[in-house]
Amino acid sequence: MSHASPLRLGVLGSGKGSNFCAIADAIAVGSVNAEVALVLTDVAGAGILGHAESRRIPSRFLEPGKFRTKLDEAAEAAYVAALVEARVDLVVLAGFMRILKGEFLRAFEGRVINIHPSLLPSFPGLEAWKQALDYGVKITGCTVHFVDQGIDTGAIIGQRAVPVLDADTAASLHERIQLAERVLYPEVVAALARGEVQSRGRQTRGFMAAPW
Repeated sequence: MSHASPLRLGVLGSGKGSNFCAIADAIAVGSVNAEVALVLTDVAGAGILGHAESRRIPSRFLEPGKFRTKLDEAAEAAYVAALVEARVDLVVLAGFMRILKGEFLRAFEGRVINIHPSLLPSFPGLEAWKQALDYGVKITGCTVHFVDQGIDTGAIIGQRAVPVLDADTAASLHERIQLAERVLYPEVVAALARGEVQSRGRQTRGFMAAPW
């Protein structure tokens, strides 16, 4: 995935959009050879829409359908159509709280990435920072990975470690992981735009995060 012209991103988010902002800001200062072509959300009034509007990036709310944790068939088709129409090269999940399956992943095979707040494969699923704290690990962090049909099971592209401090609460640990996410995610998108990431099965090559 190497692009002399900017890599066209489609960003999907359900919340305030902090990782979207980190990527958009990195693009604005020239450290990522990409452009955000479209922002989509499944939550009417989500904060990510305001951030996109302030940056004059096309954005909209699309109904997610009848299911609570995934897009239904009609919604999935609408999301795919919007992204295809925007000529998106890479789909970036930035706090998108719906599981993507089937036709969506086939439409963008090998071109959907996500960031997860743990060092996968440890602590997949919801509230990974709380899982890590409750388990008693001394180091956790965040992971950018390709999205596959499982939950947080796709091939790992990059990770950044975050130490767990003795005084940490779930909230304080989550906050520091989020800071690490805002560094790691733009770095990974930049590496993908430069064509430095090669993938074969579960193995990826070409990206190394800076040490914490």
